[in-house]
Amino acid sequence: MASVQRPNARQTAVGVFQNREDAERAVEELHRAGFTDQQIGIAARDGEGREKMQTTGGTDTKAEEGGITGMLAGAGIGGVLGAAAVGLIPGIGPVIAAGALAGILGGAAAGAATGGLVGWLSGQGVPEEEAREYESEFKAGRTLVTVQANGRYDEAAAILQRAHAAARPQTTTRTAGDEDLELREERLRARKESVESGEVTVGKDVVTERQTMEVPVTREEVEVEFRPVTPHEATAGDVVEGEEISVPVREERVRAEKDTVVTGEVNVRKRQVQGTEEVSDTVRKEKPRITRKGDVNVDAYEEPTEEERHP
Repeated sequence: MASVQRPNARQTAVGVFQNREDAERAVEELHRAGFTDQQIGIAARDGEGREKMQTTGGTDTKAEEGGITGMLAGAGIGGVLGAAAVGLIPGIGPVIAAGALAGILGGAAAGAATGGLVGWLSGQGVPEEEAREYESEFKAGRTLVTVQANGRYDEAAAILQRAHAAARPQTTTRTAGDEDLELREERLRARKESVESGEVTVGKDVVTERQTMEVPVTREEVEVEFRPVTPHEATAGDVVEGEEISVPVREERVRAEKDTVVTGEVNVRKRQVQGTEEVSDTVRKEKPRITRKGDVNVDAYEEPTEEERHP
């Protein structure tokens, strides 16, 4: 993953870019963030080897000015930071630089004991060992972008990262015959999305059931009782046929009536339930294959641990 090294108390952010277009986009974004040309520096190898076009403080002829302007326009650097310079750095060769890095083309810096680029970076607080690594990347044809952050290091480093700055090289001793082989691997990334998995509808249905109630009721019954008496003379005199007594009989009757009452309510709501789902897939990664031919000693390769590969 692209990254920019962040030492403690660092004030100068450095980004190394595989191609010049990404470096120019980084400079444009730094400008939008408020960094000035005096804070930003950009430098690239002059791939066409224009050793004769070194600047030492200014050109006098229109031909020289036109040649330098045309080269900077072709490189794209002149349009990013405005004034740019072309020169030679000992041990590196022809270089195009602009902004803060244009100073590395000056005679004093270029002739420094530690070399123009290493000396300039060291002067900006970059450790010399790291500065030499940046110089090695620069010699390999990468484009260098520096930012004198003045307290805004994290912001400057983040901008360089977004513009695809290459990771700082590991501190290893390199010789002229060293070559790098990138090892890549696929990583599994899970992505969650919310989908509708169903629906719950709450309604009401009417059901019929039979209820039975026991209600106490009162009814009247007629009791006929014969009581013997002492014979005595009747008041009416003669016996009367057909004489009757009517006694009304009453009773209570039950009539069922229905009332509608509320007996309860249903509350409907949703809740979030956390769970875990396992996602798996096959991924590929590249491992180095070392083939020996002849009597060649090769140091044993140890595959990095998971923590080393995923810091």
